[in-house]
Amino acid sequence: MSIELIVENFEFLDDWDDRYKYLIELGNSLPAFPESAQTAETKVQGCVSQVWILPNIGEGNDPKITFLGTSDAHIVRGLIAITLAIFSGKTASEIGSINENAVFEQLDLSEHITPQRSNGLRSMVQRIKDTASANYNNGSL
Repeated sequence: MSIELIVENFEFLDDWDDRYKYLIELGNSLPAFPESAQTAETKVQGCVSQVWILPNIGEGNDPKITFLGTSDAHIVRGLIAITLAIFSGKTASEIGSINENAVFEQLDLSEHITPQRSNGLRSMVQRIKDTASANYNNGSL
């Protein structure tokens, strides 16, 4: 699902109870994450919940990178779905130039998720941007 559609759906929902339900639906719609990939290497540190992000890195100097993600917490899975909608399927250089905070502000997430979840969200984004930076061979991001 595109981030534009997610933002549009968020704007349609008036109260945060409905938005939390939508977050859970988004999380439930994530593609299956292989249990064998739930390793220390793919685990995101800095999250209270358990979160795993698995990159699939394309070829070339500025590869397209897709991500799979999962968590043991329903709302966090929804936050992963939003994060992957922003970043997955983009090239390494595109990922490095995305201002995810503008999207998070548009969704009003910082006002409605706990500080621990906000920290976890930042950790997920940092993991994705670090992956992109490590795989961009035309300079630093």
